[in-house]
Amino acid sequence: MAWLRRNGIRIYGALAIAYMLIPIVVIAVFSFNDPTGKFNFTWNGFTLEHWENAFSLPALNEAFVTSLVLAALATVVATIFGTLIALALVRYEFRGRGPANILIVLPLATPEVVVGAALLSMFVYFEVARGFSTLLLAHIMFSISFVVIVVRSRLIGFDRSIEEAARDLGAGSFETFRLVTLPLIMPGVLGGALLAFALSLDDFVISNFNSGREETFPLFIFGASQRGIPVEVNVIATMLFVVTVIAMIFVVRQQRRAEALASASVPAGESAPGPGPGALSAGSA
Repeated sequence: MAWLRRNGIRIYGALAIAYMLIPIVVIAVFSFNDPTGKFNFTWNGFTLEHWENAFSLPALNEAFVTSLVLAALATVVATIFGTLIALALVRYEFRGRGPANILIVLPLATPEVVVGAALLSMFVYFEVARGFSTLLLAHIMFSISFVVIVVRSRLIGFDRSIEEAARDLGAGSFETFRLVTLPLIMPGVLGGALLAFALSLDDFVISNFNSGREETFPLFIFGASQRGIPVEVNVIATMLFVVTVIAMIFVVRQQRRAEALASASVPAGESAPGPGPGALSAGSA
């Protein structure tokens, strides 16, 4: 019992990680399967044929490219607007700031089926033809909230004295943001961008309401599940997982670099300097 109490958290963490990773491992293993029929549910033998011909299905390729382009565009727009909104919410006082914080969290708490139906009603009311443009607007809408929350959490613990030091040394507002603020919050920005990209690439419910004749990767899988999902889907899904893991490792390394840079900016044993006369004069200029 004493051993179990000492290692209970570790055991729980290992079980939680295994619970999340086992389905992904199954997908990766069955990407090497050689099924005899349409359904890839039972192991029949090892083969590399499907990896050698991962992009041999034109319909799958078209849906996958559509999802990649959609996710990339939605991520770029959502990251830019989400970062600016996070800066405004953390750095400035303005009328409506409280309701704005609530509105940012609201899409996260709303079921996707409600969001998808509401967007569909809006597009129908304004007579907007459903297709790639409506998909893009829908993905940008729900991705911005995630970017704002991630970047805002990074900004809350930001040491403003570093910016004040840059202003004391003669840097303007834009130079301070470009050379000091943005590099230090970049791990949060990249984390929000990766989260937005993954959510956009993975979305099914909202896309199903607003896709029109466009077919994304999740919509293709849903349609194929009724007649047998090709093994190439497992192959592409495994590729996406590996790329995502590599990207997350890169973001973690960038975050550690930013934390080390922030801690090295203030010598040990010294407190961060307050705003001096130079900062006041620069702020009033």
